[in-house]
Amino acid sequence: MTQDPWPEWVRSLRAISQTGLHFSRDPFDTERYQQVREVASRMLQRHSNLSREEVVVLDASDLGYATPKVDVRGAIIRDGRILMVREVSDHGRWTLPGGWADPNETPSEAVVREIYEESGYRTRALKLVGVYDRHKQGMLPPYPFHIYKHFFLCEIMGGAPRESVETSEIGFFAEQDLPELSVARVSPALIGRCFAHQRQPELATDFD
Repeated sequence: MTQDPWPEWVRSLRAISQTGLHFSRDPFDTERYQQVREVASRMLQRHSNLSREEVVVLDASDLGYATPKVDVRGAIIRDGRILMVREVSDHGRWTLPGGWADPNETPSEAVVREIYEESGYRTRALKLVGVYDRHKQGMLPPYPFHIYKHFFLCEIMGGAPRESVETSEIGFFAEQDLPELSVARVSPALIGRCFAHQRQPELATDFD
């Protein structure tokens, strides 16, 4: 089945307009780039479940030169089972703990923070499993911006399981007995790569 091209069109138009608005000093060019952004916003509103107000907030949050966003995920595998958290915002589906990296954080610092916030465990990052282009992983739904997903193998250093405002449950699951996944955040294939790297630490880091 041919993949619907509209998300890629929207991402391209948003990147063109965002970068153009950042560099343009000519008022006529600025007006044209704003028009491009408006077209992309109308496309996004038509083809997604975002409201007009949500699209406006999204547009306002993206300034400067357009670059991919960074998502980090932590894989903690203990006794053949992987730590997962149940997402409040995705109908109770499960994912590896993680989220957006913040400014002034390294990727490993971001994943350690996210794991603690979402699960209550203190951890350290051991290995970068891979850096994946979310779009090329076929994850749904498509997002209007480009995302690089960083998956780390981590180990527990302390803490205890604890729910958060984002998560309603914490659990460990075998690779062949995964719960219903939040496929916007993680896929069975990517979890499988984490298990593979845990079994074979000598594997090179995945990319793309």
